[in-house]
Amino acid sequence: MAGPGTTPVRKYLCLVFGTFGAWALSQCSTATPDRTLQYALSQDPRSLDPALSTDVPTGEMVTLLYDNLVQQSVEGTVVPGLARHWTIDSTGSQYVFTLRSGVKFHDGATLTAATVRSSILRALAPGSSGGRGWPLYPIQGAREYAAGATHDVSGITTPDDSTVVMKLEEPLNIFLTLLAMPVAAIVPATAGAELGEHPVGTGPWRFVSWSHDDALIFAANADYWGTRPRSDSLRVRIIPEELTQAAEYESGRLSVVEVPFGETARWEVTHAAELQRRPALRALYVAINTRRGPLADPRVRRALNLAVDRDAILRNVAGGRGVLAAGTIPPGLAGHDSTRRPYPFDPEAAKRLLAEAGHATLTIQLWRSSRPIYARIAQSIQQDLASAGVTVEIVERDAASARAAARNGEADLFLTDWYGDYPDPENFTYPLLHSRNPGAAGNLAFLRDAGLDTLILRARATPDTALKSRLMLEIDRRAFEMAPWIFFWFPVDLWAMRSDVEGWRIPAVFNGQRWLEARVRP
Repeated sequence: MAGPGTTPVRKYLCLVFGTFGAWALSQCSTATPDRTLQYALSQDPRSLDPALSTDVPTGEMVTLLYDNLVQQSVEGTVVPGLARHWTIDSTGSQYVFTLRSGVKFHDGATLTAATVRSSILRALAPGSSGGRGWPLYPIQGAREYAAGATHDVSGITTPDDSTVVMKLEEPLNIFLTLLAMPVAAIVPATAGAELGEHPVGTGPWRFVSWSHDDALIFAANADYWGTRPRSDSLRVRIIPEELTQAAEYESGRLSVVEVPFGETARWEVTHAAELQRRPALRALYVAINTRRGPLADPRVRRALNLAVDRDAILRNVAGGRGVLAAGTIPPGLAGHDSTRRPYPFDPEAAKRLLAEAGHATLTIQLWRSSRPIYARIAQSIQQDLASAGVTVEIVERDAASARAAARNGEADLFLTDWYGDYPDPENFTYPLLHSRNPGAAGNLAFLRDAGLDTLILRARATPDTALKSRLMLEIDRRAFEMAPWIFFWFPVDLWAMRSDVEGWRIPAVFNGQRWLEARVRP
């Protein structure tokens, strides 16, 4: 590791360029203040290859190194990336992208339309395993290509070196948002398996080094086509424990940190001026398996909602950092109805509904992972439901096993959360509620309702944003009445930024923060 007076990237550059003479060595003086930005992830990225960006840490790092045709902004809007502009035909099924000229990869290769096409095909990779190509499946022929049924993707053409045309299987108003996801980042035409450890993109940060389970180091791309980062270097440390991350921040060794839930009250006093809040595109809920016995009856599902004191759990377990949910769509997205009241805590009303449904007593299993906060929430659910005549057996498993049981339909109830992949209400309706997506695809409640399915598909297809908003309001209302979940809350992110740092904001979605404006003040 570098000493206290030399940034990791500066030390690296000094070793490379020190042979150029006394002037170069003079720039490496340990008297130079360390203005490297310091960030932390809770786990090592899986890879630095966009085609393997199946987790948030990988997605965050890919966003630094690569560009997409379009990007997510900090505020969650789609903005131009490698495509300087685009047009959409009247059917909403064809997109024509015009590329920026003169864009270079970190290795000096030039971006062309053919590069974009080869990159998309590489991400779809027929016969490969472990990728996450679904954001690209709307392109005509992409799903078949990924399955190995065809040898090409007919929906991507390149009329010339600066134009990419994409035709979709059907109209889809979130397509641009999908193209901003990490898997759609553009890589060189020559990219192979080595990209995961030695990434080469066109992004605002260049890769310097990766010490697994310790730290990744990036240097600003001085030749970046867009806004160059204000800082010269960024160090991303791997710190699994959130309390350790918080302690490192308080010791001055992290530039920003997410405040642990259990520390909320203290930080609101001791770090008040450093805090930032933002409603998260995330939902905490209990999926109710609507195919299992009494749980198929919506009266039983509504009774479960009435029997749980979610407000008390939010205050006692999560420090009040959340907005009680009255649907599946979070605040800030079209379709969220802030006037709809959540299910009240009313055990007597719950008992009446259960009796009406013929289940005055009921025994069910609640599956959960071993996360400490889940343990506390599950215990509270168990106690609350007992007062309404519902006996709950808590089944604790490691995260993978608990998730597998829920996806296979083996769990009555499953305590979980959903992180938005992109800032659109479609991401909180189609995967979570549509009957096309049971189990592993997202619909852990195995909900099947033809009317709801029709509304969801209409909302995905229409180019009319006002109509989409109205449809999403109706979808969310119906979902609330059907009660496929015990609706808990939408978390509120709480982060701290050190007083000597500026230009960093909580992003609306994980791949929206590229560290372009952040810097340590001189």
